Amino acid sequence: MWFQWNEQRDYISATWGCGWFIGTLFVVINLVGQLGGCIMVLSRQQVPIACGLLWGIIALQTIAYSILWDVRFLMRNLALAGGVILLLAESKAEGKSLFAGLPSMGENTSKTYMQLSGRILLVLMFLTLLRFEFSFLHIVQNLIGLLLIGLIAVGYKTKLAALVLVVWLTSMNLYFNAWWTIPDYKPMRDFLKYDFFQTMSVVGGLLLVVALGPGGVSMDEHKKKW
Repeated sequence: MWFQWNEQRDYISATWGCGWFIGTLFVVINLVGQLGGCIMVLSRQQVPIACGLLWGIIALQTIAYSILWDVRFLMRNLALAGGVILLLAESKAEGKSLFAGLPSMGENTSKTYMQLSGRILLVLMFLTLLRFEFSFLHIVQNLIGLLLIGLIAVGYKTKLAALVLVVWLTSMNLYFNAWWTIPDYKPMRDFLKYDFFQTMSVVGGLLLVVALGPGGVSMDEHKKKW
């Protein structure tokens, strides 16, 4: 937003016909909202408010950039929203540890379902990576990817599956979205840069799954009762 201020403003102004002022206001809201939300999360200050702010920015971008009509980008944005949900669940876990002897059934229930919805939304990122090409390598890649996605969705061997996806997604991100190899004047550089950092955000969400586990609504949790 900062380094492409004019391009972002002009894009919104031209796409929506809203004029220079509204276009500038959109860029300012995005810049302040993203930076403010991230700083609050990293400093552990009012994390629920920060998560709400980041959700708002994701929703705003989904509408402003017409992502609703592009299934691939929509699924990636939903994966980002899943990462933010897991951030909120993690902050609730941290808050619970501060008051360890007090009953909190309602909070536990909401945290459990946030972990469920967060991990399901996260795996949408990997559905955008499936390639419907009839070559042996792509078929194997798709089968392994679908298996790992399924394991995370149902919550079986969740931490291991999430860790494997972290390694896999990071490797693919470095290979396919190497924006630093593209000259500044080529538009593809901006698309790859967007994909690169968005993918890294989803990797962060998967690391939260590795750290927190799948939550109560999962096969891993039910195995403990068996």
